[in-house]
Amino acid sequence: MNKLYIEARIRVDMATLWERTQNPAEHRRWDLRFTDIDYLPEKPGEPQHFRYATRLLPFRPIAGTGISAGDRDRPDGSRTSALRFDSADPLSIIERGSGYWRYVPSGNEIRFYTGYDYRVRWGRLGRIADHVFRPLMGWATAWSFDRLRLWCERGITPRRALVGAVLDVTLRMAAVVSALALSSPWWLTLGVVALAVGLPPLPGTPAARRCLRTPPGCAATPALLAAVEAAS
Repeated sequence: MNKLYIEARIRVDMATLWERTQNPAEHRRWDLRFTDIDYLPEKPGEPQHFRYATRLLPFRPIAGTGISAGDRDRPDGSRTSALRFDSADPLSIIERGSGYWRYVPSGNEIRFYTGYDYRVRWGRLGRIADHVFRPLMGWATAWSFDRLRLWCERGITPRRALVGAVLDVTLRMAAVVSALALSSPWWLTLGVVALAVGLPPLPGTPAARRCLRTPPGCAATPALLAAVEAAS
């Protein structure tokens, strides 16, 4: 399986972007992949430990733990954050993984990108399921990055962005259902479906398609990631 890569370009100052991505209370607001993220008490000389959870089933969150480290003092003004995560939950397809976030100033914007990978459990069944799960994770990450961008650039809060996205999907589905229910000519129904699928979301609605999903040559894996992966 290919490693996941997602990049967004965000017009925002570095301090704000760092706060909204590194502060767990802010992070959980915009990241679709998590419902809870909390730092655990710090231990001297060790990376920051954290706990995360995703509530996919009612009353049954899927939880895990991890460690993270950050580098905010790079000579070129960029910053890096790396993490390793594990889950002992038998319902989690992800057994162990690691990744990084990079914050690279570029003119009046910041190239904010991530690269991460993970190992699945459940043996062969897990490897088969990952053919569906991995693209969904990539989509959720890209959608979340664009949600973060709208918050930073336009002041559209994550909750408001989610409401707008739900409304957008509802209207598209309603258009398709209406065309089918009215027994419209096949060419009209096909046109409605094509528009519902292909029409870009409004500028204030998050969209995964706005993010880069293929790493450019300049997106090198940071050395900090290797240090976090090797940490006890």
